[in-house]
Amino acid sequence: MPAQPRKGRGAVGNPAGRFEGMSGVAEDDGWFREAEAESLRTTLEVDAARSVISRNSSPDVPFEQSVNPYRGCEHGCVYCFARPTHAYLGLSPGLDFETRLFHKPDAPQRLAEELSRRGYRCRPIALGINTDAYQPVERRIRLTRSLLEVCAEYRQPVSIVTKSGLIERDLDLLAPMAERGLAQVMVSVTTLDGELARRLEPRAAAPARRLRAVSALRQAGVPVGVLCAPVIPAVNDAEIEAILDAAHEAGAGAAGYVMLRLPHELKDLFREWLHHHLPLKAEHVMSVLQQMHGGRDYESAFGVRMRGRGPFADLVAQRFALACRRHGLDRGLPPLDCTHFRPPARRDAQLELF
Repeated sequence: MPAQPRKGRGAVGNPAGRFEGMSGVAEDDGWFREAEAESLRTTLEVDAARSVISRNSSPDVPFEQSVNPYRGCEHGCVYCFARPTHAYLGLSPGLDFETRLFHKPDAPQRLAEELSRRGYRCRPIALGINTDAYQPVERRIRLTRSLLEVCAEYRQPVSIVTKSGLIERDLDLLAPMAERGLAQVMVSVTTLDGELARRLEPRAAAPARRLRAVSALRQAGVPVGVLCAPVIPAVNDAEIEAILDAAHEAGAGAAGYVMLRLPHELKDLFREWLHHHLPLKAEHVMSVLQQMHGGRDYESAFGVRMRGRGPFADLVAQRFALACRRHGLDRGLPPLDCTHFRPPARRDAQLELF
């Protein structure tokens, strides 16, 4: 009894996480069974955090520390590299990841505490990198906005990657921060094809809406670029030049790309999605991916996991570089400025005489 795609959801199935001792397989024995609900309700639970700043030393990413206000993401992007993290909660990286969400209501307080520590060394914070900080639930919870208010008060530089037009709500915070070199944004545009976008990332903003957000950010003076991510062979790689053309027209000042990554459970989830949505391309897509990773679905090695290797990977890199040069998108965004960082004076602190 194979799983079937659900309206408004990216993953087809809900397999057990890799740490679970048992897993189930649905079987149709011909007897009466209740029909599954066509839609799944999104739930939101509290994720209590003792600290919120995560640090990494990966040479593949341009930041040393990040803050993620949410775990799980209702955007439902089937390709999301963060899906396997739900296995640490005893939940499925499939439908659970996009329906069973967790938020950190005390994150703003914890962030203020960590920024106030004497030993804190100011470095840019990437906000909402694991899962989108502006996913649909943010409209109601406003947790990301509260974190931005803390960063603005402390003059803590932040970078944001999102595929939501909701970021325009916070232009009143981002624009003044950008004037001091404290904010920059990358908007993710996977495809310009609305139908493909609805299948790949069912609850994310439409491609045209994201490009309007790029224009709004640019007009407000916020450094903004476009991230073509992920590039999926035989699915959206033909759109690279068109996406960069649209990004330039919208006012983007930089661009980047990431090749599709399939860590852990994501391999099977993506295969299942291909089987249901692009069955005639499924075998070819996986074949090209494997050619880029030494015959495997995925390589986790630094320097390879984001770009792949081999002829196809080299061709994508050359096409992307050429299109960026044509539009002046290869210069990057201006660096964030850490010299303005100023923790507010503690109430019990002794003021200096001179």
